[in-house]
Amino acid sequence: MIKIVFFQKNSIITGFEAKGHSMSAPKGEDIICAFVSSACLMAANTVTEILSLNASAKSADGFLSLEILENAEKAGAVLEGLRLHLTELQKDYPQSVKVINSEV
Repeated sequence: MIKIVFFQKNSIITGFEAKGHSMSAPKGEDIICAFVSSACLMAANTVTEILSLNASAKSADGFLSLEILENAEKAGAVLEGLRLHLTELQKDYPQSVKVINSEV
């Protein structure tokens, strides 16, 4: 299962961590993993490269995290959109995707 935790402080998303594999198909053929990876990478790249926010991003096989270090409110629409997108994906694939909200 892919678990995506959204971290928020005072109702502002300050980052996320996505980890795991959906195991719904062989590696390289898993469209659910591709959906989640692509959406998370687009959000992280938008925050760091387009909005130029001070953030820490890390990735490895089955893992991607983004922590916005300052001015997180400026990334609000991007991260709210990511959360909405992944929440809708969770509805279609509840055994493969889990969205979790965590107040920090």
